[in-house]
Amino acid sequence: MFLPRRIQKQSGRYSRVDGIPYALPVDSKGAPAMVAAFTVDARRAANLLPGNELHPLRLSRDRAVLLISVIDYRHTDIGAYIEFSIALACTHGPRPAPPLLPLLFQKRFGLGQYVVDLPVNTEVSVKGGKGIWGMPKHLARLDFQMEDGSVSSRYEEGGQQAVRVRIERPKFAWLPLKMAAVNYCAFRGMLMKSTIYFRGRFGFRMGKRAWGTLELGDHPRVQALRDLSISPRAFLTGFFPASSGVLDDHFEAWFLTQPTLPDATYPEGLESVVDLGQDQTPMPPPESNGQPPRALQEAVPPGEARTPRGESRP
Repeated sequence: MFLPRRIQKQSGRYSRVDGIPYALPVDSKGAPAMVAAFTVDARRAANLLPGNELHPLRLSRDRAVLLISVIDYRHTDIGAYIEFSIALACTHGPRPAPPLLPLLFQKRFGLGQYVVDLPVNTEVSVKGGKGIWGMPKHLARLDFQMEDGSVSSRYEEGGQQAVRVRIERPKFAWLPLKMAAVNYCAFRGMLMKSTIYFRGRFGFRMGKRAWGTLELGDHPRVQALRDLSISPRAFLTGFFPASSGVLDDHFEAWFLTQPTLPDATYPEGLESVVDLGQDQTPMPPPESNGQPPRALQEAVPPGEARTPRGESRP
């Protein structure tokens, strides 16, 4: 895996940050992961981006990208946990970028994703991810199900269903990937940028061959997603049977600005993590026994979705 020389030089050293012990680099190994990408209304997506320096990545004049990524971390310094990322693909700069061009010139346009919501199922992951890197982590009940024909994950909090994502599992993970990904997050009144370097063999489908469903429940955390005019089906789905990653301990931050002074209650600050402990015990999974919860509304209209190969629809 390509890593900056600074990270390579730190290998074998140790840190204790906010009381959490780390063996450098901050890495994970053998983690299955899934991703599904949907198009959304670009103007409405822009309204969810904080400050004035983030802009939706546009596939066309009017459509942007919603990314759902779920990682089942098996081996990390802080134990095993599941992470369910809901994000908008974005660029960073003084003005919006032309459609698609940032995919070719990623550094020039500051290509990355703005993380809208990031539930995890262990306390220590919240304390580290939010307190150090500014990620919007919070405790929730999650699962990660791998079946013969599909991969799915459910997100539930406080007894309310939030999101369920499900994709057709590719037969082969044939493409070796080695790349860096940038996360933008809002915390403590700042825009925080972090980078993860990852590798693994990736199986994917695009366009009409992609099959993925996104179901939104009634939890308040996901209500803003309902206004995005999410496409009825994914245009890209993918799966890593096992991935490895390194989260850079270096990050950047800028003050978030608004036309008027923000309310004193916004945004979330250090008070949300300062009293958290380091419990690595995962929250129990959602209670719907693998069946689609009644509270969820499937984003694929009846008759349009097809059943993954090798799997019967309930």
